[in-house]
Order: sequence, then structure tokens, then C-alpha cells
Amino acid sequence: MPVSDLIIHPAPPRAPSALVDAFRGVVTPHLSDNLARLAGIVGLHRFHGNRKLVGTAVTVKTRPGDNFAIYKAVMDMQPGHVLVVDGGGDLNNALVGELLLQYALQRGCAGFVIDGAIRDSSAFRERDFPCYARGVTHRGPYKNGPGSINVPVTVGGQVVHPGDIVVGDEDGVVSFPAAQASRLLEAARLSAAKEAAIQQEIATGRVAQSWLTAIGL
Repeated sequence: MPVSDLIIHPAPPRAPSALVDAFRGVVTPHLSDNLARLAGIVGLHRFHGNRKLVGTAVTVKTRPGDNFAIYKAVMDMQPGHVLVVDGGGDLNNALVGELLLQYALQRGCAGFVIDGAIRDSSAFRERDFPCYARGVTHRGPYKNGPGSINVPVTVGGQVVHPGDIVVGDEDGVVSFPAAQASRLLEAARLSAAKEAAIQQEIATGRVAQSWLTAIGL
């Protein structure tokens, strides 16, 4: 396909490793709660084991069922980048599979977030490579384009910009601008401390409890 059919912007700078490590200890519900409970990617399924997904978004907008632009995006990745693909939620043809998984691992990719289908799903489980996708199909992708790389995309109802921080765990995936990272990290820590205090109060066995009173019960 002609290169002119691809819109390519440079890969975004990666989040500092200390920041990435800090978010490994943060659960997505605490991030979501501190994003007004409105932000976050929904409707995708987890296809790996228990490994936490944390990294910096490299985004792709592609024609449903076509992964030409995805390969180009992975070629330009650096360790710690997360592939975030707007495939229109289409489930007819897989956008990634075992070959792209292996290639992405060599590039240091931290994981996949795919609003579309994958195949070779057992490979993601066996390698515990973070992968969230809309579904699975045995049918492979086309490689004709067009596509756009490192542009704003919509994935599972969430607008994701290149350079956003992406965090995924057993409850789903949340993304947010890097500029909000420090605030969210501190807010999530406060949420965790608050929930720990509530758990201690629940353990007392009392029917009337202060956290229930606070919500009008």
C-alpha cells in the first residue's frame, strides 16, 4: 500500500520508570473513582493471566480487520509503550495474534488494548502478556491500510491520546493524561487508606457504622 495512506506521528515519550512502578500497586477501581467514575475503557475482555498492565499509549486508528498500520506502530515502539488500537469494535477479523505478540515482545511493548478481535488467544495466556480486546476470532487480518498512528482514538468509549498513561488489571483498563498522573497516584493512595479503614470497621460486626451513616443509611 502507498505510504501516503498512512498518517504517522512520532511515538510519544515514555512515562518515567518510577511513575510506572508506582502505578503497579494501584488498582483500577481507585483510579476510576478519582476520575469521577466516568472515565475508563469498558467492554473489553482480558486474555492474559495476572500480569499488571502499566505503560504509555501508542495509538492506532485502523480500518476494521486491517493491521497494516499496527505493524508500523509496533516497529517504532520503545520499551514501556502500550499498543492501543481503535479497530471500530469489529469482530470479523483479528487485528493481532501470536506473530504480532512475539514481535511486540521484542520491541519491549508492555501490552495490547484492542477495540477489535484477536486470535491465537492461548499464546497471550501462556506468555501472560497483557492483552485486552473486544473478542476472539480465527479469521486473520488484511494488510492494506489505511490507518493513522499516534492520533487520538476511541477505545471502549474512552478517548485515548498518544502519551496517555494506561493501567490495566483484573477489573479493566483506565487511561489518563500523563499530566494527571501525580494527582491520581496520591488520590488513589487516599482511596486505598479509606477503604482499609472501612474494612476494619466492618470487621467489628456492628450494624451501625460511620461509613454507612455518611451515605445516609
